[in-house]
Amino acid sequence: MSARKKLVAGNWKMHGSRAANAELLGGILQAGPFGADVAVCVPAPYLGEVGITLAGSAVAWGAQDCSAHEQGAYTGDVSVSMLSEFGCRYVIVGHSERRAYHGETDQQVADKAKIALGKGITPIVCVGETLAQREAGQTEEVVKRQLSVVIHTLGQCIGEIVVAYEPVWAIGTGKTASPEQAQEVHALLRAQLRAASQRADGMRLLYGGSVKPDNAATLFGQPDIDGGLIGGAALKAADFVAVCRAAG
Repeated sequence: MSARKKLVAGNWKMHGSRAANAELLGGILQAGPFGADVAVCVPAPYLGEVGITLAGSAVAWGAQDCSAHEQGAYTGDVSVSMLSEFGCRYVIVGHSERRAYHGETDQQVADKAKIALGKGITPIVCVGETLAQREAGQTEEVVKRQLSVVIHTLGQCIGEIVVAYEPVWAIGTGKTASPEQAQEVHALLRAQLRAASQRADGMRLLYGGSVKPDNAATLFGQPDIDGGLIGGAALKAADFVAVCRAAG
């Protein structure tokens, strides 16, 4: 059994309101403490309020993206310095929705991870293949390419990140990679990280893609799956709590 402490991070995506957030966070806090580390990654306008609500609790908070630039004329972007001021512990970078809808490249993702680490924020770096790529037998090639740019950019600091494997075909579709499929890719990523860092065995690799209360325990029971990056189930307190409990 792995000695790595599991991490469950909720990705709210572009969901939420002040009232809904308060209800959701209240339910999570009431259910704690958990055996796993728990975090919520929330839309930028809510970071201040969420930080106040969670201050002093065991639940961490983070952002869903950051700029690769420190500051400047980048209208609409949010810098890691700003996130740091709001107490962010994590920031998601390279989510497939950012890659697909905003054209983010592997190098931009790596640059965001680097600047986040420089401010003491842990990047949750997402990798994953589309259905077409999986059916073409390109899963290994795609995820290794995505991660290799991050490894090259971060150097010895690679051991400080969290990696999330999210098969694009399983995000919000109700389809989930089987535990065996997910473990196969996680083991591949772990081997790639071992070649780059002595700390690879201590790094947390998360699975994301239609994780729910009824499949979480089986997924989290795989030897190289150290928790989850949770989408839809993170928006309902009962579901998110159940997933967190499945992790420890």
